Amino acid sequence: MGQSSSTHAPPPPPRSTHRHHRSISLSSSFSARSDLFSFTHSKKDSIVDTVPTTIDFTSEIPDECLALVFHFLTSGDRKRCTLVSRRWLLVEGQSRHRLALNAQSYLLPQVPSIFSRFDSVTKLALRCDRRSVSIGDEGLILISFRCPNLTRLKLRGCREITELGMAKLAMNCKGLKKFSCGSCMFGVKGVNALLQTCNSLEELSVKRLRDVTDGAAAEPIGAEAGAAASSLKSICLKELYNGQLFGPLITGAKKLKTLKLLRCLGDWDRLLEAVATADNCLIEVHLERLQVSDVGLCSLSNCPKLEILHIVKTPECTNTGVNAVAEHCKYLRKLHIDGWRTNRIGNEGLLAIAKHSVNLQELVLIGVNPNSVSLEAIATNCVKLERLALCGSETIADGEISCIALKCVALKKLCIKGCPVSDEGIEAFAWGCPNLVKIKVKKCKNVTGEVGDWLRARRGSLVVNLDVCVVETEAVDASASDGGGQEDVVEFPPIVSQPNPPSIRSNSIGNGRWASIFKTRFGFLGGRCPFPCTFRRWSSGK
Repeated sequence: MGQSSSTHAPPPPPRSTHRHHRSISLSSSFSARSDLFSFTHSKKDSIVDTVPTTIDFTSEIPDECLALVFHFLTSGDRKRCTLVSRRWLLVEGQSRHRLALNAQSYLLPQVPSIFSRFDSVTKLALRCDRRSVSIGDEGLILISFRCPNLTRLKLRGCREITELGMAKLAMNCKGLKKFSCGSCMFGVKGVNALLQTCNSLEELSVKRLRDVTDGAAAEPIGAEAGAAASSLKSICLKELYNGQLFGPLITGAKKLKTLKLLRCLGDWDRLLEAVATADNCLIEVHLERLQVSDVGLCSLSNCPKLEILHIVKTPECTNTGVNAVAEHCKYLRKLHIDGWRTNRIGNEGLLAIAKHSVNLQELVLIGVNPNSVSLEAIATNCVKLERLALCGSETIADGEISCIALKCVALKKLCIKGCPVSDEGIEAFAWGCPNLVKIKVKKCKNVTGEVGDWLRARRGSLVVNLDVCVVETEAVDASASDGGGQEDVVEFPPIVSQPNPPSIRSNSIGNGRWASIFKTRFGFLGGRCPFPCTFRRWSSGK
């Protein structure tokens, strides 16, 4: 009885046996994962080995096709494409035909490497600002050796180039067709060296040429031009102190089609008389801020093929000269007249244009004050008129604009600037001018923005451009030079005295009030008057 009951405890599990089975299961699991990992990576490695890491999809494109693609890209995109591969860099350099360089003096040692890459350049522009030293003759000669196929060359501000460099350039680049220079110092001898050698030259543009001798000892330009004079088709002279030295070249160019004389000093009537002969080929003439009168315009009337004429701020031109041009130049298509608000070209000249210029397609009137009679005649007779610009006129109001909307059926583009026009006149285009594509109204203080919205709603396809926010009272300046702004400020040499001013064979202004008017007009020149002879006659007329 005193014995306590005892229980039989189960034997403890064998520890060594449990640990052994766990180690076996872990090792087997690890080995299975290792096998799977190694199999996966071996499979990936086999896939990577079979597929190339980089594929050049353009390798099958011929170089010619790749170069053609580059021609459709902008300059910045072409530069970025050169970073793709060495082949693209090579093809882009060989296919680039147009190049513009900053022609400062440090360019000289880099010329061989630049033109080793761009070895197909045919159009080259060298520019240097006037505060830097430009390349000289050595650099120009080296470039001409590297670019024997050069057809177009533009020099801007290369003041270190002399006539020696120009002579070598002409010898190495005999296929040059277009040459343009501005603010250069190689003078008359440099131009003559170019003209005597480049027999294929077709276009010549000269702006602010320095180092030109004045007086009777001055060497004429183009007197011995040879074959270059016979091939020239376009001559542009801009801001020259004595541009009359180009007279022999202009008169000797029998195939000359375009003549642009822009802001050049001296009397140009005599030259126009010599140029405008019966057998001339002139098609386009630009006269801007010149000392030219009705004598010169009457001479241009001898050009039967004349199609484009710009008369911009030539204060001595009157209705007489415009009448002569309109009567004899039957093929006139584009006419720009900037009367400078002198009222010397007005209704009489416009009526002659309406009567004789039936092929007129573009008419620009700036600072001219026509009335409804002359505008109605132009709108009625010039049935091919497609582009019309009326700027700075004090007489063009709602009545005249309504007449244009009613009569100009073929009109496609219209510009009205600085005229006393109101919303009533603009509303007339909701029904008139069925072919009108674009209308532009600027600096007309009586025109509001509401009429623009209303006109767009009425004619959804019409582009309406209204500038009604800012109205300026300054005179309208419509200089027609080179299709763009000036590169820098005009620098005419100061005129101290002119003991023998050239005579002008035209009707002088004998009223003293003209002197005060033109003194106001030329105030922007700050004492550098480009027409000293003209003003001396006008001021002494009283």
